[in-house]
Amino acid sequence: MKQSFSTEFVFQIFSLIISIIIVHAIYVSVIRPNAAAIQEEQRILVAENPDYVPERRFAVIVQDFEQEACFVLMLWAFAIMGYKAWNASRERALLDLELLPIADGVRILPEDTREYARQLQALPDEQRNLLLPRALLSALQRFGATGNVQDVSSSAHTMAATEADRLESELSMVRYIAWAIPSIGFIGTVRGIGAALGLAHRAVDGDISGVTESLGVAFNSTFIALLISIVLMFLVHQLQLLQERLVFEAETYLDQNLIRHMQAS
Repeated sequence: MKQSFSTEFVFQIFSLIISIIIVHAIYVSVIRPNAAAIQEEQRILVAENPDYVPERRFAVIVQDFEQEACFVLMLWAFAIMGYKAWNASRERALLDLELLPIADGVRILPEDTREYARQLQALPDEQRNLLLPRALLSALQRFGATGNVQDVSSSAHTMAATEADRLESELSMVRYIAWAIPSIGFIGTVRGIGAALGLAHRAVDGDISGVTESLGVAFNSTFIALLISIVLMFLVHQLQLLQERLVFEAETYLDQNLIRHMQAS
C-alpha cells in the first residue's frame, strides 16, 4: 500500500507538470495570438460601423489567466481520475477470475486455510496487493486463527467498509480541484470588475471600451469555470459510483466464493 501511495503521488506531481506545460503551450502558441487578432479585427469593424455587434469567439472567451488555470486544473483532475479508474478496472478484472478454485459442496476447515492462503501468496505482487486477494487472504487467516465463520464474515464486512472509506478519502484531492476551479473563476470576476471600476472615469467621458473589456474578463472567467466544474463533478460522481460498486462486488465475491464454503471444526 505504501508503494502504491508513493507511485500515485509521483503520478500526480508529473501529471500536474505535464498539464501546465500542455495548456500553457496551447495558450502561448494558439489561444492568445488568435484572441489578439480577433479583438483587433473587431475594433476595426466597430470603428467603421458603430452598429456592429462583436461575436463571442472561443479564443477571446478563454484567453485570460484564470481560464488557463482552470484548464490546467481540469486536465490534472482528469489525469488523477483516469489513474483511479484504471486501478478500479484492474480490481474489477479479478472478479472474473477464480482465484480460489473451490468446487460446490467442498468444505473448508480451519486447518485447510494455509493451503488456500499459499495460492493467494503465490500471485504476482501487483495482483496480491489489490483489494480482492487481500480480502480473501485476510478471511483465510482469520478463519485459521479463530475457526469462527461469523467472525470471518464480520471481519470481511469491516474490511470492505474500511476500503470504501479509503477510496472515498483518496478522492479528496479531486474534490478540492472541483472546488478550486469555480473559486478561480470568481477571482477573475473580482479582477475584471475591479478593473472596470478603475476605468469608470473613462466611461463617464463616453469611452466604454475599457469597461466592457474588463467586464468581459469578469464574466468569461466565471462562465468557463462553472462549465468545467459541472463536467468535473459529473465525472467525480461516476468514479465514486465505480469504486462503490467495486467494494460491494468484492464483498459479494468473498461471501459466495469463500465464506459459504467454510465450516467450523
